[in-house]
Amino acid sequence: MKGREILSVDPESPDREMIARAAALIKKGGLVIFPTNTFYGLGAAAFDIEAVDRVFRVKERDPQRPLPILIADMADLDPLVRTIPQTATRLIEAFWPGGLTLVFHAADVVPQNLTGHTGKIGVRLAGHPVASAMVKTAGSPVTATSANLSGKPGCTAVAGIDRRIKDRVDLVLDAGTLGGKKGSTVVDVTVEPPEILREGVISSQAVAKIVKM
Repeated sequence: MKGREILSVDPESPDREMIARAAALIKKGGLVIFPTNTFYGLGAAAFDIEAVDRVFRVKERDPQRPLPILIADMADLDPLVRTIPQTATRLIEAFWPGGLTLVFHAADVVPQNLTGHTGKIGVRLAGHPVASAMVKTAGSPVTATSANLSGKPGCTAVAGIDRRIKDRVDLVLDAGTLGGKKGSTVVDVTVEPPEILREGVISSQAVAKIVKM
């Protein structure tokens, strides 16, 4: 795919045609920059192996580092993971949708390149109205990695996104400046007790309080 378009989208009530255009591109293997509750994300169809490989190339990301994904509905989680531990259920009830990524053992249907060949997958329920609508319309999980070069900070505004990212995608959904100063908190629920891999918008204390219930 060639060319890149930037569309201004209402962050609270996104235009259906814009969302449909983004979803159609994702279904065809395209890459879309879109807003989340924290930073702008780089979205591709999570089950499209070539599109996922393209995300790694665009971000210059180590292919051994898994890519997190967004789902649009709780019903989408079960087919993606082997089990949902009881602790994970409590964390989901407390913090989804929003800034919590949970790392599960990936089901066999999940592409290995998406998991970085680790057998684990990070999943988040989309909280931002634009992200939620896009993933729902696409009809399948979408990569949720930040729209930045690997190792660089995430961006809260489209103007701040590196051109090496922006010029290599197919569409940008610009919802203005986002409020995120930190990314999502990442918790590995494949171990007991769960391990906080990265503290983000949800504090480690808040996570620990739920885990200990």
